[in-house]
Amino acid sequence: MTAHFLQVQDLTKRFSGKNQTPLTVFDKVSFNIDKGEFVCIIGHSGCGKSTIMNTLSGLDSPTSGGVIMDGKEVSGPSLDRGIVFQNYSLLPWLSALDNVRFGVKARWPSWSKAQIKQHSLDYLELVGLKGAENRKPAQLSGGMRQRVSIARAFATQPKLLLLDEPFGALDALTRGVIQDELVKICVKTHQTVFMITHDVDEAILLSDRILLMSNGPNAVIAESVTVDIPKPRQRGDIIKNPGYYTLRNHLVDFLVNRSASSHYKEQTRPLMSNPIKSQLSKEKSEPLAPRSCAVSEILPTGT
Repeated sequence: MTAHFLQVQDLTKRFSGKNQTPLTVFDKVSFNIDKGEFVCIIGHSGCGKSTIMNTLSGLDSPTSGGVIMDGKEVSGPSLDRGIVFQNYSLLPWLSALDNVRFGVKARWPSWSKAQIKQHSLDYLELVGLKGAENRKPAQLSGGMRQRVSIARAFATQPKLLLLDEPFGALDALTRGVIQDELVKICVKTHQTVFMITHDVDEAILLSDRILLMSNGPNAVIAESVTVDIPKPRQRGDIIKNPGYYTLRNHLVDFLVNRSASSHYKEQTRPLMSNPIKSQLSKEKSEPLAPRSCAVSEILPTGT
């Protein structure tokens, strides 16, 4: 059996304070991600999503459990894992090009200046910033700054890209445009992505699977939901897919009615679900209801 690219095994995070009862943020969280897979995680605030991401990045350590990526244990930050935060995290005194070039140079220190510059320009063009490469962050809109952050992360070609609500601070129109660009980049590069979002529609548009996290404290990954809608997806077309609202309703129902941690005390692994496939199977197995006929269909003509 082939090992998964990323394996999160029994991850627990507990905070202890002097004269205080230890607080368990999440407990024995386990999930896997395959190479090239786009996985979103959704849950209410306080359940530990960002702490899990920080652990995957190597910026934080779990109380117990571990993370294996590409056959090696994650311990400390690495250029093999790129991160895009909700804020822009750009160096304000550098241009858009130099912000991207900074990461590329760190990744490939033996490259020539010409190689580093061209590689950086290629990724800025990929996110639609050709012609804006010499502007500093103060001269860019919020959406453009976030595109620079995304270009910088992709340009280092990390094995795993971590996105912490990268579009949360953007207006709806700008968010939609950058989501479309992210879809195109992921299709082109086959990037492996783990993303935090609170937006159900965003998760359906972007991901192959959605992890549903129960409420904290003592949160767990309650369910792993397959997004059974063909890729690549377009924002304007995805809502027309017959299974879209079946999946969306399933996610919203979890967040509203089924996210209490008490529901999952005995659960040791996430429940694997495919709401679209389940609904189709249900429809096929249910007998058709008898068709009611109008009187005009029963009586012969002329009576």
